[in-house]
Amino acid sequence: MQYRSMKTTNDPLSILGFGCMRFATDSEKNIDQDVALSLLRKAYESGVNYFDTGWPYHGGKSENLLGEFIQTVPREKIRIADKLPCWLIKTHTDMDFYLEQQLGKLQTDYIDYYLLHALNKNTWQTLLDNDVFAFIARAKASGKIRNIGFSFHDQYPVFEQIVDAYDWDFCQIQLNYIDIEEQAGMKGLHYAAAKGMGIIVMEPVKGGKLAGNIPGEISQVWDRSSYRISPAARALKWVWNMPEVTLLLSGMNTLEQLDENLALADSTKAGELSDLEMDYYSEVRSLYLQKMPVQCTGCRYCMPCPHNVSIPMVFWLYMDAHIFGDLQRHKNEYQMFVSEENRADKCVQCGVCVSKCPQSINIPEEMPKVAKYFAD
Repeated sequence: MQYRSMKTTNDPLSILGFGCMRFATDSEKNIDQDVALSLLRKAYESGVNYFDTGWPYHGGKSENLLGEFIQTVPREKIRIADKLPCWLIKTHTDMDFYLEQQLGKLQTDYIDYYLLHALNKNTWQTLLDNDVFAFIARAKASGKIRNIGFSFHDQYPVFEQIVDAYDWDFCQIQLNYIDIEEQAGMKGLHYAAAKGMGIIVMEPVKGGKLAGNIPGEISQVWDRSSYRISPAARALKWVWNMPEVTLLLSGMNTLEQLDENLALADSTKAGELSDLEMDYYSEVRSLYLQKMPVQCTGCRYCMPCPHNVSIPMVFWLYMDAHIFGDLQRHKNEYQMFVSEENRADKCVQCGVCVSKCPQSINIPEEMPKVAKYFAD
């Protein structure tokens, strides 16, 4: 395992962080605890020391599961990241309430890396209105949080405003070789790095979309590469190639995923990709962007829909049908996996989902297009 230091503290962090939001589940959507705990254990024994969770993950159960794992390892050997659910904050005291709840669920006295979760223009203003900096000062002074940062889902100008508003230890941004201009993007990466902040990258495989079946024309580009690795590995290698990145998060839910990522984290170096290899990424990016009708990552912040539309699943099948050029297959999957009452044609354009979408997708505008696409 390789490590990179958090700039503000020189804390050595594994370049691979374990994202605890995509554990294997049973038929009732409960975490398969035996599988999850075994993966966490192997990750730890292989050198992973950064474990990331959040209030809403797995219906609120991710923090509890990670709390159980924490009891089995030396606390000082691991770094726990958790996040304030900013969309739930209505008063100043709410911030203390959620932090105390999270410490209890994690069964720990402190959180190493605490983030203001999924900041956008609206939630940031709400936190400012409720004196978030006083909360941060109090939590740090008490030792309940050791490093403070934020995760971000909005447009670049908002990112710059937030970075400039406080002396943050780190930030967490969505970045992959497709989304270099979305949200904070590469511009935000460089801006935060220039401020001396540590940088955590989420969605390096774009919610798994860069790891699945690869269209033929894109495979032809990768066939020219000198690396004989999986699509997921290519995505991770691109992120790790940037020295500004402290670590990336991967939501690993199988032993195969973990083993592959561990092997990569042992060998991948910053700056190892040649100009020619980077040209291949640019070429693939262009091909993908030509195919994607929307830029949904499946984060589920839009859910629940008040009219029961399964927005992430609907978009997932819609995008895959375009990317992989197989309408009939995905039309069959749409009818098989999306219940009639959850399909795109049930959208009434109420707009509740619009402000929640980190990708700024106009979901009510897109849903009729999806309904027509799969109805034809």
